[in-house]
Amino acid sequence: MTRMIFVNLPVADLTVAMNFYSALGFENNPQFTDETAACMVWSEAIHVMLLTHDKWRTFTDRPIPPSSSSEVMLALSFDSRAAMRWIP
Repeated sequence: MTRMIFVNLPVADLTVAMNFYSALGFENNPQFTDETAACMVWSEAIHVMLLTHDKWRTFTDRPIPPSSSSEVMLALSFDSRAAMRWIP
């Protein structure tokens, strides 16, 4: 399996965010896109997940940071839990 990184970002307007990343050259992966989230592909290994605020809240109880700050949630892919040797 190719190792991938997913940069997860909360967005106020999913359509506007998708248009912005498309203009930068990202391609949408419709397999992981619906009305609450969009997967924007930069390369085989790097994806940006644009998440509506409601969708973001399904992943964490932490508050969404203000737009004046910079914070992301990262997800790293592994073949299995065993591949992550440091986790008991």
